[in-house]
Amino acid sequence: MRIGFRRNTGFTLVELLVVIAIIGVLVGLLLPAVQQAREAARRMQCSNHLKQLGLALHNYEGTFKAIPPRKGGTTGPSSNPRIGHNYLRKSGFIPLLGFLEQQAMADMVSSGTTLSNGNYIPPGGPAGWYGNAEWLPWRIQLPTMLCPSDTNPGRTGNYGHNSYAFSFGDSLGPNVNDGNWDPRGMFGNGSRFRRFRDITDGLSNSIAMSERAWPGGNFGIRTANGESWKGVTVVDPNVVTSPASCLTQATGQQIFGVQYKGRFGSMWSDGQAERVGFNTVLAPNAISCVNNDNNNADSTGGALNASSFHTGGVNVLLGDGSVTFVSDSVNTGDTTAAPVAGGPSPYGVWGAMGSIQGQESLSLEN
Repeated sequence: MRIGFRRNTGFTLVELLVVIAIIGVLVGLLLPAVQQAREAARRMQCSNHLKQLGLALHNYEGTFKAIPPRKGGTTGPSSNPRIGHNYLRKSGFIPLLGFLEQQAMADMVSSGTTLSNGNYIPPGGPAGWYGNAEWLPWRIQLPTMLCPSDTNPGRTGNYGHNSYAFSFGDSLGPNVNDGNWDPRGMFGNGSRFRRFRDITDGLSNSIAMSERAWPGGNFGIRTANGESWKGVTVVDPNVVTSPASCLTQATGQQIFGVQYKGRFGSMWSDGQAERVGFNTVLAPNAISCVNNDNNNADSTGGALNASSFHTGGVNVLLGDGSVTFVSDSVNTGDTTAAPVAGGPSPYGVWGAMGSIQGQESLSLEN
């Protein structure tokens, strides 16, 4: 009988710990790369959504020989407020529905309806903030309106949300929601329908739309206590005449002890500037400011800045339908200057990209 020794082929505890440590190191090395790849995919999807919006704008302009205003619609006396007409508050997204493969929604808006309580909603729809559950168009969430990089891109409340905004150029107010206001950007108010031929700086040199981060809610005036500035607007009475004053409201990327609110992105159907607009004055991802403490989305002026949850800048849609990424460090000229009614923008390359008739020579590298 032969006696021998059986060799133990298992791992020792030390070997097992070494393997686990190696796996941990590999995961630590790979995880940032995976996260970067995911963000790159989200950023590309955001860019594709802007391209779809750009295509819709061009098809609309080809059909009607103009692009829709940022806010418009009908107005007049009404015995039934918020239903009889839409208070010139119908956002620029609504006329584009039929060009975004949403013809069924466009037909609902153009047809109107009678609610179960007997109230009649005329063709064109009610006020942009009307939230009756039987009026479906304002409640439907369109995937094209959302950037997946936003912190809370899902639907909350009674309205569909938006991650994209219409440019009113390097104008700040003071009457951004007035139906007669004529900003220097691509989108006017009321009956001010821009035509492509009005954009004398050139479609490829003029911004049409951009991303804007939304705060994941729809809330009025609060007092900041260390909140992130992303997606919110701070109250600063001086911002309309000296936009640089807005920049002093933030400490790093937080705000303390000042009034602020979050109205952007909470309802894509309402054309108020705070909900669907932005301007090209302060750099992308700078803190935004409005000029008064109106609790709703009705402040009359301010620096409403392009912003995103991407690193280093924002995607913007140019008038020719192309999309480009603009850095946070883009030249903004003299942000202590008041806005101008004509001529070159005082706000550098960024302001020049927003103005459509400033006769500026552009280079994103400046």
